[in-house]
Formats: sequence, C-alpha cells, structure tokens
Amino acid sequence: MPQIIEWVSAGPEDVVWRYPVEDITWGAQLVVHEYEMAVFFRDGKAYDTFGPGRHTLTTLNIPLLTGILSRVAGFQRTPFKSNVIYISTKQFAGKFGNRAQTTELAPLMTFGTFWFKIEDASLFVNEVVGGQNAYSTGEVNNFLRGFINERMIDSLSKYDLRTVFTKLDDTSNEVKANLVDYFKRLGVQMVDLKFEGIDTTPEFRDRLFWLKSGGVSPDEVIRMETVKDAAASLGKSGGGGAAFGAGMVMIPPLLQQQQQQASNAGPSIMLIVCPKCQAHVPSTSKFCPNCGQDLTSAPTQPSNVQVGRKCPKCDTVAAPGASFCHSCGAKLT
Repeated sequence: MPQIIEWVSAGPEDVVWRYPVEDITWGAQLVVHEYEMAVFFRDGKAYDTFGPGRHTLTTLNIPLLTGILSRVAGFQRTPFKSNVIYISTKQFAGKFGNRAQTTELAPLMTFGTFWFKIEDASLFVNEVVGGQNAYSTGEVNNFLRGFINERMIDSLSKYDLRTVFTKLDDTSNEVKANLVDYFKRLGVQMVDLKFEGIDTTPEFRDRLFWLKSGGVSPDEVIRMETVKDAAASLGKSGGGGAAFGAGMVMIPPLLQQQQQQASNAGPSIMLIVCPKCQAHVPSTSKFCPNCGQDLTSAPTQPSNVQVGRKCPKCDTVAAPGASFCHSCGAKLT
C-alpha cells in the first residue's frame, strides 16, 4: 500500500502544518486539498511545490528535489529524506498592538487588525517557516505579529502627533502601503489593515487638544504650557513676584495674542491683579490706581481682562473703574 501524505483535520485558523514523517517513499500519494499548497523542504531550502490534487511522487514531478538527491549515491532508493510543509492559502486575520514614538517623541499606543493570505508558498516556507523555524500556526502568527509591529513602529516614527490623530486614514494607508512591500518579501499578501485604537499619554493628549483647536502651531502649544507652568508658580509665598517677572520675558507675545482674539473693544494690554483690592491693573503700573497699593514689591497675578478705555491726555489704556490715569494723572471721563 503506497504511503499517503495528507493534511487531515485542518482547522479554519490553521496557516501551516508539517507532515510528521521525513522518510518519503517513491510512488507515495501526495494529497493536497483546495486552498492548500504542499512544499518539499530539505536542508533549509524549499524545492518543489504542489497545488490542489492527488499526486504520485516520481522523479518527474519533483525535479528540483531530484536534482539535489541525484548528487547522492543511490538517490533512487526509497525512502528519501524531506519535509513536506502544507500551507493554507485562505485569508486570515491577525491582531497587532505596539508602542511607538512620533517625530516629537510623543508616546503612541496603537492596536488593530490586519488581514493576510499566503501568496507565494515557496517563498513563505523559505523566509518564515524554515527561515524562522516557525513550523506551527502559533509560531507563524507570533512572527507575523512581531514583524508587523516592528515595521509599524518604524513607519509611525516618521509622523508628528497631530498628523497621526487628525489624518488617521491617510496615515494608516501610508503605513499599509509600506507593509504591503515588506510582506511581499515574505511571500505574504497584505489584504487590509485597520487601526482600531490609538492613544498617547495625558500630557501629549493635552497638547493634541490645543493643536486640534484653532489650528494652533506646536510652538504656540509650548508657549501655552510655559504660561501654565508660570501661572502655577504665581501667588506662592516668597518668590511669586520674581517668578512672574521672569515669565514675562517669554509670555507676553502669546498672552497678548490670546487677549486680542478674545476682545473686540479697543487695544489689548497685559494686566495684573492688585493683591490688595483685586483690581485689574496694567502690568506697567507702579501703584494701583484704585487703592494706591505699591505694586513694585507686592506679589501679583496675571489677568486676561481686556481694557479699551484711553486716557484723553496721553492715550494710555487705563484699568477698568480707574478715576485717574496711572501714567499722567489726568482725570478720566
């Protein structure tokens, strides 16, 4: 009775299976079912490949392997040594998940699903099954998942945070296009890829919020964070005033821009809050025009209240409710 080589009980999720016997007899019956390929593998290299059907093994239908065996004395003896690797050509789904970094080194966590099928069984056996010693479906899945995560991390590192989140479809298409080329080198067709989740850390999520609202530039976001940090240090006992003074060097352009956008009434200036009466006072004031508090030494806090009232004598913009100009002393009407 001839030897029967067949992949029996193949499961719907099985990608690869190795016939457990390496001793193959001439005249053996090789059975290959629909959506399967059988590859003869010996000494780390794939040789003859068979599609669906029932094949009787002779020197005529395994010419590549026969060429290797012919170099061995008595090659026509039976049995001869070879692995038979079965590959399923159905479409499969796999999961990916990784931690990457964007161009500004923002942490990026992604996960999703990819769909693939074996396109070149011989190349796949050479590169993955034999090349990576992945002789089982679990080992193949682990390799492909690691492979796709590694390539995806490399691809995502070329994008900034805003692009990844605001143009996810474009980004995923470009990542997929890169992966298609990589997978072809393994004999695998990347059918589709879909991001199902993407996130970053709370710190960069805050930054992303500012980037997505109003078309704010990354530089402005950094200045906003500087404002936030400076504001947090104000009002503290001890060095509050010093912190505000140091922060003023970097902050005015941004705060003035925000104030100008927030008000349509008159010119915009920088204001501080009088620590005694809580009046909103121009930052250039040495004394509070409302209560007379000395502002040169007292800790103050920034204010975003807009002022549109001008002094009739010197055109200085006054604080709200002031009776006299803090610059020239003229009475305000």
